[in-house]
Amino acid sequence: MPYKLLFVCLGNICRSPSAENIMNHLIDQANLSDRIVCDSAGTSSYHIGSSPDRRMTQAANQRGIKMAGKARQFKRDDFEQFDLILAMDQDNYENILYLDPSGKYRQKVKLMCDFCHQHTLKEVPDPYYGGPEGFNQVIDLLLDSCGGLLEFIIQEQGLETAVKN
Repeated sequence: MPYKLLFVCLGNICRSPSAENIMNHLIDQANLSDRIVCDSAGTSSYHIGSSPDRRMTQAANQRGIKMAGKARQFKRDDFEQFDLILAMDQDNYENILYLDPSGKYRQKVKLMCDFCHQHTLKEVPDPYYGGPEGFNQVIDLLLDSCGGLLEFIIQEQGLETAVKN
């Protein structure tokens, strides 16, 4: 059974699909695609079925990351389906936990920036209403946090990696 990650932001067109695609890129480089799988979702229903934001796609492409996926909304049974649920900011975190009033799945929900090594931000800022620098900052932040997250999973799950050439 692969280890399953779910990245969550508000609309699932900027931050969470970027995290999903960056993580898939890193998982592929570590030759762990059969061991770790990723998905993303939004806490809102604003953009269901939409592709990732073109500005986010452009910022990711500049770093060799391909963006794929269609926006969907986070749902209660995601708690059962995923091993770890990663919220981009405090609002997303609280909106996810709101759907778990008993606290049964609380230990599965973490903030994405908890896995950063270089950056000190506690939240991944929403770049939607800003300029291009915001999208670039999000990619840099997610490259850092996804790298830390992958290290955490490899250690926690005792996975062997074989870095591709």
